[in-house]
Amino acid sequence: MISATAAVVRGPGAPFRLEPVLLDEPRPEEVLVRITAAGICHTDLSARAGHTPVPLPAVLGHEGTGVVERIGRSVTGLRPGQPVVLTFTSCGRCPNCRTAQPIRCEHWPRLNLFGGARADGSPTLRAADGSPLHGHFFGQSCFATHALVTARNAIPVPDGVPPERLAPFGCGVQTGAGAVLNVLRPKPGWTLVVYGAGAVGLAALLAARLSPATGLIAVDVRPERLALARELGATAVVDAGAGDPAEAVRELTAGRGAECVLETSGSLAALAAAVRSLAVGGTCAVVGAPPRGSELGLDVSALLDRTPVIVGVNQGASLPGRFLPALVDLHLAGRLPVDRLVRTYPFAEVERAAAAGQAGGAVKPVLVMD
Repeated sequence: MISATAAVVRGPGAPFRLEPVLLDEPRPEEVLVRITAAGICHTDLSARAGHTPVPLPAVLGHEGTGVVERIGRSVTGLRPGQPVVLTFTSCGRCPNCRTAQPIRCEHWPRLNLFGGARADGSPTLRAADGSPLHGHFFGQSCFATHALVTARNAIPVPDGVPPERLAPFGCGVQTGAGAVLNVLRPKPGWTLVVYGAGAVGLAALLAARLSPATGLIAVDVRPERLALARELGATAVVDAGAGDPAEAVRELTAGRGAECVLETSGSLAALAAAVRSLAVGGTCAVVGAPPRGSELGLDVSALLDRTPVIVGVNQGASLPGRFLPALVDLHLAGRLPVDRLVRTYPFAEVERAAAAGQAGGAVKPVLVMD
């Protein structure tokens, strides 16, 4: 067994507490990664609160970056000492995985969210007394000094990139940028609207700057987030607390609406406004995750008249082994300045970092390991 320290959540709403834990030795297809930094995402906080049905007690965290320490005997393409970004996992065997669509893995929910263990049900980590802890969160559980992952969700990256910059790429940056570049794909002259100027929404805005879209509109209720969105390239901003944001979008687009809209906040009211913001034939991509079971009513006659496309997007519809290195290269070239979103905290201050993320005081809190 391998000794580590992890931020453990013992029950719904419980705080993150640093505890000694034990990890298995890597199996043939597994990799032991020493975590150097880990971003805190809304999904981590939702799981801790009990809104996302993750089994507890558990070690959460799914925006990890670190250095490979050990590899299983079947692992190729990775070596000890190699820096990696961690992302979601997949089975590697179902038809979608075999056709390079791991985000559509048939076992995705169990492997990344609800299982708390390997595919065969065995735990990847235990408490110091030997009792099982739920882990394998997004195939990593990176709120820890070490994580046991598979070669599929450990993506090699260049040496020398500060880990606090790399950490958000595995989920938040991938999700926002991928929704724009892989799904919405704005065309010349189009307008793109982002509902929610958090980490995912602002990453989407940064990616949209790389597209030929000419109108980039950010919608939020926080003035400081709207100000940051302007600094990062938004051509217009909308204060959703000052009136109907869909009406404001229409005014900004001479009554047409936007050809593409991204909803990142998880608010049903924001999603309803996002759909109403669309131009005829426009597409609304949904990445915000409200509590499980949330439902939204739609005006069916408007669907027939305006023919919108509403599509759910998970993890930016990404093929991580190709997409994440490309995003990192864009960052290194100065074209995707995601470091503007990051605020760092020592691992020992995980609870303060989580509170800052929950309250909106930090766009992307990132834990930095000793």
